[in-house]
Amino acid sequence: MHIDLTTSYVGYISLIIFVLAYALVMVEEFSHLRKSKPVIISAALIWGIIAFYFSSQPGSHSENLEQALEHNILEFAELFLFLLVAMTYINALQERNVFDFIRYKLISKGFNFRQLFLLTGVITFFLSPIADNLTTALVMCSVLLACGKGNNKFLAIGCINIVVAANAGGAFSPFGDITTLMVWQAGIVDFFTFFKLFIPSVVNYIIPAFIMYFFIPNELPQVSADKVIMKRGGKVIIFLGLLTIFSAVNFHNVLHLPPMLGMMFGLGLLGLYSFYLKITFNPEYDERKFDFLRKVSKAEWDTLLFFFGVILSVGGLGFIGYLALVSEYLYVGLGATYANSLVGILSAIVDNIPVMFAVITMNPSMSTEQWLLVTLTTGVGGSLLSIGSAAGVALMGQARGHYTFFGHLKWAPVIFIGYVASIYVHILLSGLSL
Repeated sequence: MHIDLTTSYVGYISLIIFVLAYALVMVEEFSHLRKSKPVIISAALIWGIIAFYFSSQPGSHSENLEQALEHNILEFAELFLFLLVAMTYINALQERNVFDFIRYKLISKGFNFRQLFLLTGVITFFLSPIADNLTTALVMCSVLLACGKGNNKFLAIGCINIVVAANAGGAFSPFGDITTLMVWQAGIVDFFTFFKLFIPSVVNYIIPAFIMYFFIPNELPQVSADKVIMKRGGKVIIFLGLLTIFSAVNFHNVLHLPPMLGMMFGLGLLGLYSFYLKITFNPEYDERKFDFLRKVSKAEWDTLLFFFGVILSVGGLGFIGYLALVSEYLYVGLGATYANSLVGILSAIVDNIPVMFAVITMNPSMSTEQWLLVTLTTGVGGSLLSIGSAAGVALMGQARGHYTFFGHLKWAPVIFIGYVASIYVHILLSGLSL
């Protein structure tokens, strides 16, 4: 049994709490208040208000409430474990000088900032459908930070470029984004049908990248190009990272298990290999022993806790009935094409995961091409704001001080042009009507 609370004091207070929390997230660069803190409080207060309301009502609804909360916690747990492993591998690769080595190779070849901008963007776009947009964004951001030390303008625009490329690349693959996984797992779109979104995704990335390219300093990096040697075990950890991604894909694709289980398997492999590095430690080659748990502890915990707050806050609003209300209004009132286009903008403001979940739950009567359209818009729509996608949120933590909400917002009109163009291209290729 579900009770509509959208017009009750529960709904209004919850909305106010969520808006205030997100406002604090947006001004993080000025307030210096970590983005996780307001949304964690928001999540606790929203569910607390819902529980208080039910406790004062005749009849027991505690079971429905508990099931809804557990569903949201499970959703976060899967995302948390997935991200924790990805971040641990990135920290391990950083400690082994892998990214510094890549930086050395790029700089030693004489690439300037504009060439580095193109290289990191293109690599991100084609790696994202394989490794997922979040993991790819984190990896490429590490390379970008290593290459662009001392040039804030390059780092700011470069991070935006990576976010746009990661989200665009992730949109045409079932493994590229959590939203595409949801659509594929629900059996709505076949595996190979997703690749119809390749050309619209290319358009979505190329247009803003082309414009931003001319604002990149046409000069050489000032960082040292002194030879960097990759530490012992770096290549093995790269291999283990690729094996972990392969495991995550096949745990989901073949075994029909959550991808995070394959990621945790990879974390176990990294733990075993770290033990081998420790017992074979030679001070002649390494200045310190490889510490596996230290790599886990250095994960971007602010980002991980931010996702907790967002997922549970939005989940609470969904339980109240707001997501279903918005989705119903869009699809009934505007039609599928316009609704799917606006859903992408909504996903940039709220979060694409609960928005897509709401659409799937509502299950509007749409053709496969329309489902592909909403998959595209929720994927690339998150690029409009830094808080609109997992990749953007993660980079706000990883590149703190260089990549900010307002820094990204300045380029939102350019990104929006790519967003509209990608929708138009998909409509033309699929024969949809406006």
